[in-house]
Amino acid sequence: MPEGLDQFPVEFSDAGWYNPAQTTILDLLYPMDVIRQLKFGFSFLIMVLVGGTLGYSLIEGWRFLDALYMTVITITTVGYGEVAPLSPGGITFTMILILTSVGMVAFVVAGLARIMVEGEVRRILGRRKLEKKIGSLKDHVIICGYGRIGSYICRELAAKPLPFVVVEQSPEITQRLEENNYYYVNGDARDDDTLRRAGIASAKCLVAAVASDADNLYITLTARDLNPNLDILSRATDEQAQKKLLTAGANRVVSPYLIGAHRMAMALLRPTVVDFMEIAMHRGSIELQLEEIKVHHVGRLSSTTLRESGIRSDLDLIVVAIKKESGKMIYNPSSETQIEPGDTLIIMGERKNLDQLEKLVAI
Repeated sequence: MPEGLDQFPVEFSDAGWYNPAQTTILDLLYPMDVIRQLKFGFSFLIMVLVGGTLGYSLIEGWRFLDALYMTVITITTVGYGEVAPLSPGGITFTMILILTSVGMVAFVVAGLARIMVEGEVRRILGRRKLEKKIGSLKDHVIICGYGRIGSYICRELAAKPLPFVVVEQSPEITQRLEENNYYYVNGDARDDDTLRRAGIASAKCLVAAVASDADNLYITLTARDLNPNLDILSRATDEQAQKKLLTAGANRVVSPYLIGAHRMAMALLRPTVVDFMEIAMHRGSIELQLEEIKVHHVGRLSSTTLRESGIRSDLDLIVVAIKKESGKMIYNPSSETQIEPGDTLIIMGERKNLDQLEKLVAI
């Protein structure tokens, strides 16, 4: 299964018919009886064409092309008339061919109609089921735009995992979202109704990651109006756009170009520091990771000191900083620093130890 949240699990029946080496795309989309109906119908059609051509050739002595043409116009009942006058044997053979082929054609047409109708019904029901699941989400992230930045954010959230919904206007890109098993809404992120369908009223955060600063500005204004408590993170290309987005209601604005330029300069001036941060920030690293953990009002770590918590001694984790609920940041806190409810701990260490700390906080 592609990387991502298992939001669209594919369920196969226990009938034993699924075989990746033999199954066609029709087998994956439609029931076996419909597939058998079509396979049987087309096989029978070929047999009738061959039998009719041979019959006219033997009975009337016609050339292959004339016999095939007579068979085709007889089967399709177009009424063009005979290629040549028929003998009594030819007339009898034609009547048998008509009675046989009419039932066969109706059989095939019924199968094709069923596939088209069921395919449309499945698509509508599948979309309604997806919208129902999106409507039940709480504290999720809405990502507007599935370009290079948006797709990377989705991969990171899926690895966490953290629930999210992608808003994308391009039908081609939404096909990729389905393949990656991501929740999505097909529409314009600047539109109120589109954001409502993405569950903006119950969302925790919105990321405006489309390519245009003007569109990101419009999305930010719309989102802030629909949900005043929403945390909005927006993309910008320059400092002027950053100021406008902050004024429009964005909580944070990120410029990929400025960050990229700053990192390249740091790689030249302080390469060892950059290497260290790369290890700490890369999720795939087993050596060291940097994580933030929220301390709840009820929990084992609330109202204790760092020494008493055992974060350093028992879990072998480094507390880089503590962000207080007021917004104050305490860097390199001492062992006697008090951990209070609502604090956010910025921790560095191995993933397995970080997971243990998250479990302790949840208790």
